[in-house]
Amino acid sequence: MRNRLCSVLIIMSVALYGQDEKHSTYFDLNYFGGNIAVHNNDILHLITGHPEGFIFSINKKTYGNKAWEQRFNYPDYGTSFIYQDFKNDKLGDAYGLYAHYNFYFLKRNLMLRIGQGLVYNTNPYDKIENPKNVAFGSDILSSTYLMINYKKEHMFNRFGLQTGFSLIHYSNANVKAPNTSVNTIAFNVGVIYNLDEENREFIDNLNDEKFTENIKFNFAFRSGINQSDVIGSKQFPFYVFSGYADKRLSHFSAIQFGADVFFSKFLKELIYYQSVSYPELEVSGDEDYRRVGLFVGHELFVNKLSVETQFGYYVYYPYDFEGQTYLRIGLKRYFGKKIFGAVTLKSHAAKAEAVEFGVGVRL
Repeated sequence: MRNRLCSVLIIMSVALYGQDEKHSTYFDLNYFGGNIAVHNNDILHLITGHPEGFIFSINKKTYGNKAWEQRFNYPDYGTSFIYQDFKNDKLGDAYGLYAHYNFYFLKRNLMLRIGQGLVYNTNPYDKIENPKNVAFGSDILSSTYLMINYKKEHMFNRFGLQTGFSLIHYSNANVKAPNTSVNTIAFNVGVIYNLDEENREFIDNLNDEKFTENIKFNFAFRSGINQSDVIGSKQFPFYVFSGYADKRLSHFSAIQFGADVFFSKFLKELIYYQSVSYPELEVSGDEDYRRVGLFVGHELFVNKLSVETQFGYYVYYPYDFEGQTYLRIGLKRYFGKKIFGAVTLKSHAAKAEAVEFGVGVRL
């Protein structure tokens, strides 16, 4: 698995390295060390040391050739590879590949990086070999990381330095139990190497006029597989049908209002399990596993990608599971003006329920 990840990283670096007149490339390598946050007392026995690792990234700079680049203060985009030693044999090690954006503030001295990717964990839960790892129920995890750095490029010819803090989240979003997840909060310090001898000039010719759109109607279908928190229970597919209206307020954002209908088959199994195994819960077994929710949301547009955030409330809620409110956050990719694909995380507060893969249309 390590060799495969390294091979993919090399291929991506070659692809990003291809120089053109609109972009330039730089590498950065950051060492990090820190602590695992105690967000759940169930993982206390897994926190036995200070995790450490490194983040290697390949970045493409933008210079304003497209309007969105100027609106977002000339961000970078790229690919990251993260290695982390959790300093606990039960947790193993993590090897991850991410796509990321870098956004700049304070005269480009402050950088905020947002990355999303997949991680391979070397020692997930096993009821015989590793029953104490309640954090990771599978060897493939979803991961998000945030990094905020103070950085200076070209301090020594093509070399620069940066330092700051990182937050790395690992979870499989209840694809397979157990899944209490792990959050690493770390201090990082790193070196930067630019392939160009000096920075190029930014283009600043944007004459942004006020931009709005009439109300548009969206229809989306989401699906995937997930599992209840009962270890050893089966994985089931789920289906989500959504309809909502959105109002584009500017080049950056839109607001949403709509409804979801959830068909979560794992709940059907959980209802039956609790009705026969835990009479004290007073679950009859006849409760409906389907749910209906209303939500409000916001969409932040970055080029053809957008970040979608929604807050929902179940108006049809026959079976009590993790509370009557829910959250959804994720990425959308537009293909033309009407068709989009999406990958989103649905949760109840900090408790993930599912990773949703969706398609939709905006009319």
